[in-house]
Amino acid sequence: MELSNAVSWPQKTRSYIDDLRTEMKRVTWPSWKSVRATTGVVIAAVFLFAAYFFVVDAIVNSVITKVIHYFTHA
Repeated sequence: MELSNAVSWPQKTRSYIDDLRTEMKRVTWPSWKSVRATTGVVIAAVFLFAAYFFVVDAIVNSVITKVIHYFTHA
């Protein structure tokens, strides 16, 4: 590592932090009501997908079990 790189990293780090602060001031944060609503939607969607995949898994498992049973006991 060159000496110039070792000397310049604090300046680069400071510049990065300053840029980060500037960008964070531009962010439009959602309201608490909006956060609660979207969180509820995400939780509901997770449970719906879990139920869907549970049913699909049970069906596929049943079909595969029947196929295996057919070929092993034929």
